[in-house]
Amino acid sequence: MGKPKRMLIPLAVVGIVGLALTGCTDSASTGGSSSRTIQVSGGITGDEATKLQQTFDKFTKETGTKVKYTGDKGFEGNIVTKVSGGSAPDIAIVPQPGLLKTLVGTDDVVKPSSTVESNVEKYWSSSWKGYGSIDGTFYAAPMLANVKGYVWYSPAQFKEWGVSVPKTYADLLSLTKTIRDKTGQAPWCAGFASGDASGWPGTDWIEDLVLRQAGPDTYDDWVSGKVKFTDQPIADAFDSVGKILLDPDYVNAGFGDVKSINSTAFADVAAKVADGSCAMTHQASFLSSNFLTVKNKDGKTPTIAPDGDVYAFLLPGVTEGSSSVEAGGEFVASFSKDASVQKLQEWMTTPEFADTRVKLGGVISANNGADASLASSQFLTDAMKTLQDKDTVSRFDASDLMPATVGSGSFWKGMVNWVDGTPTEQVLSAIQAGYNN
Repeated sequence: MGKPKRMLIPLAVVGIVGLALTGCTDSASTGGSSSRTIQVSGGITGDEATKLQQTFDKFTKETGTKVKYTGDKGFEGNIVTKVSGGSAPDIAIVPQPGLLKTLVGTDDVVKPSSTVESNVEKYWSSSWKGYGSIDGTFYAAPMLANVKGYVWYSPAQFKEWGVSVPKTYADLLSLTKTIRDKTGQAPWCAGFASGDASGWPGTDWIEDLVLRQAGPDTYDDWVSGKVKFTDQPIADAFDSVGKILLDPDYVNAGFGDVKSINSTAFADVAAKVADGSCAMTHQASFLSSNFLTVKNKDGKTPTIAPDGDVYAFLLPGVTEGSSSVEAGGEFVASFSKDASVQKLQEWMTTPEFADTRVKLGGVISANNGADASLASSQFLTDAMKTLQDKDTVSRFDASDLMPATVGSGSFWKGMVNWVDGTPTEQVLSAIQAGYNN
């Protein structure tokens, strides 16, 4: 994943954009001045949605323009229908570049203002701008980000069992067996359930293994379609993940058997790790926000620290010392030419927006003008600094970059079928067929 290419996440200093506006209507360009509420939609729900709304409330306080965020668990499956049907929100927070491409194909996405584009060019790497661009044309600015490929665990339990954080993937498999032998219980828990998006946590597993086993060049060729799902490097990644997720001795702690992975909500694993029912789970940095809403075995909010109730390590590579990071994030697409909507888009590219949301807890940003020390735990501060480090070797979530018919279509569905027992070869062929849809 030849010689590894690098995605350089730059360090930059971001100036805060001054905002002064009053509410206006879509007739703003012709002088309309009546107030309106900007409608923002996305797949962010629950406590994270509440905090996002609180972030927008700061914008309202500063500008007088109201913003209403609506979270939709079926966002990926619904947004294209809404846009095509003429009921698009003013702004959509899009979690996959592949989905963004589909939305751009409706001809309803409005190109951002020059201020939005210049902010992105100044404060993010060209790669991040590229993820929000289609055929060289810029359409959507990055918003928040996350580091994928973490293994969440209990430091206290590791100490009790006399085990340590693994340095290679082979060590991780050995650790899994050791915990199973010591406890007699499945060490891992996993959840793939996410409404219309069910299966996506499994794609993260596969992507991590492709990146670590096959290397970034192969990963890039896979994203571009040059390497097919039916090719050996991808099959090898499935086999490696299957050594954990398909082994009834190793999953699904706290929930049931292997097939219960598909009926377990992806965020529900946090509670089982926090109370000690599950020794390990694989999930992105954002899972830290879910630990804020659950209890440890003593009925208290778990501490996230190297010596706390829960912590996380990056999924190790094939060889010791190798480190690859998979990142994800959202992109802000507009469907309105209204001046107030443009101002909101501009504000969302500033460190003020990032700092406001990061300070509320549970998330990080790749905005290099943002203050990583504001993150709600040392873990998130470290994760944010990882994204801001110009020497970080990183790749964006592969399924998010693929065409939506595959990345958020046949790939997601394929992971569900795989856990349900469909043979790997058959699953890979079915996922690849998504390119023909």
